[in-house]
Amino acid sequence: MSVSTTLRDVIGLGHELPRLADSTVVMIDFQNTYRTGVMALEGAEEALAAGARLLAAARAVGAPVVHVVNDGGTGTPYDVRAEIGAIVPEVAPAEGEPVVVKEFPDAFHRTDLEKILRDRGAGPDLVLAGFMTHLCVTFTAQGAFQLGFRPTVVAEATATRSLAAPDGDVMAARDLQRAALTTVADLFGPVAPRVADLSA
Repeated sequence: MSVSTTLRDVIGLGHELPRLADSTVVMIDFQNTYRTGVMALEGAEEALAAGARLLAAARAVGAPVVHVVNDGGTGTPYDVRAEIGAIVPEVAPAEGEPVVVKEFPDAFHRTDLEKILRDRGAGPDLVLAGFMTHLCVTFTAQGAFQLGFRPTVVAEATATRSLAAPDGDVMAARDLQRAALTTVADLFGPVAPRVADLSA
């Protein structure tokens, strides 16, 4: 089977990874929502560990960090006022790191995320990590791309879940994960397999 050329290659964007020190890290929906219960993700604990490594590395080189949480309202697994919707302790915001509350998969949609980034003088490079890969990570990468940012997704710091496919079959989480990351890498931005792939 032949491999198609990515859109990034066609239009000359390439796949070079940014330096972490020159980037702003956006931590997307690292909430207790995804550790247990109906929304528990396959590989969530491994992705959280990678997210913690990314966060530590960003702080070590002085890269700005913005946290994003999804608020689905009272009584949902996304209730940010309850423990289930809180950011997990391993990647909790430090003093001065803003938290953006969203209600849609794209963290830029109807939020002040873009304003926060612009006001803080963020360069074009954004490093994205979080949950879920096929929704909020992918759509935030798309939103960033459309606003002129250069998003990079750290694959090992993302996770998703198995879902019923329209044909009645089940798409395994690993396949949905690969498909989502492949979609990002086709146009919206490079994908770094591991945190260690990003130079300081």
